[in-house]
Amino acid sequence: MRSFTITASLLAISLALAGCGFNGTDGRDADPAAAETQAGGGADSMASSDPAAGETADVGVADVEARPMMQVQVVLERLGFAPGVVDGKMGISTGNALQGFQEANNLTVNGELDQPTRAALMRWSNIPATRVVTVPEGWGQGQYRPTPDDYADQAKLQHLGYETLDEALAERFHTTIEVLYQLNPNGRAASGENTAAPAPTPVASAGTERSTMPPRPAFRVGQQIRVPNVGADRIVASEVENKEWLTTLASLGVGSEQPKADRIVVDKSGGWLKAYDADDKLIAMFTVTTGSENDPLPLGEWGIKGTAYNPPYAYNPDLFWDASSSDTKQNLPPGPNGPVGVVWIDLTKDHYGIHGTPEPSTIGRTESHGCVRLTNWDAARLAQMVSGSTQVLFQA
Repeated sequence: MRSFTITASLLAISLALAGCGFNGTDGRDADPAAAETQAGGGADSMASSDPAAGETADVGVADVEARPMMQVQVVLERLGFAPGVVDGKMGISTGNALQGFQEANNLTVNGELDQPTRAALMRWSNIPATRVVTVPEGWGQGQYRPTPDDYADQAKLQHLGYETLDEALAERFHTTIEVLYQLNPNGRAASGENTAAPAPTPVASAGTERSTMPPRPAFRVGQQIRVPNVGADRIVASEVENKEWLTTLASLGVGSEQPKADRIVVDKSGGWLKAYDADDKLIAMFTVTTGSENDPLPLGEWGIKGTAYNPPYAYNPDLFWDASSSDTKQNLPPGPNGPVGVVWIDLTKDHYGIHGTPEPSTIGRTESHGCVRLTNWDAARLAQMVSGSTQVLFQA
């Protein structure tokens, strides 16, 4: 699916709707976490439970593998230095995350897991790479459906949600379906019944970036599965006025308590976004997609006009150089698989913003139409750091 921009007029509408706690859905399939958070007063039964310093974490069933790189990734992400998709591999996003950690800790900034960096990370060595969770009943099967490729067909839906339970779980734990299958061979964790289907091989759909997964999900509610031990997911429900956004945070495993960013810097060549607090301390770093040759990142200083949570999207083919001649204007519903994902941070540069994506594994690897694109979970985290007073710098 392509990346898009959102019109300023629609942003104003979506901001107003968000304030009313309504995002254009009928409320029945808006988020897999909706039923759980509503019944539990905002609680997330799959949230992490971190050990105190010097104590050992309770992860249910111990992992049979050490997974050292995944352990580094989950620690970096908890600290605000996001490795993108948590997959246990050293890549562009993990290198950026290491750079952020090194800068914040006065280490040599090289993006490598060198000995001084390893030594600094040992403080969190009691945080394991994975844990076992039970899939809540509220994450049932009825809310999942395929996302049409055609925009006109998407416009007929009430919500652009997840296609399968597997996809929803992958997004919740900041990883991919394939990694979840690897952590749960034959559909099970270290123990438990083998009741799930074998892990399939995704097949790329013709003409799209999406993957076609089997109609039957590999996982089911009530099942214990092993997942990456992502954290920083504590939610204080009383502090989140927009209850639709509350369930979105729970479905993404993103905590409601985030540090405040005085300024953010987006670097085109490095493909990263850094957030600094009022004392000019680096508090977060994310890998981003920043534009293309046809739609370059608009360099310069900008401001933030507002943030739209779970925004709908007005697709206008006239704004895109590569739009099909048969495309027509469409009003698309909100949802994590919508063009801008779960959040839109509107900039003072018309038609440009910082937003999420329906394809997290493409971040830092594909082009956008000029906007700054992050994974949904990173975009949700950033959205809670910024405000109308946050300064924005786009640099080459």
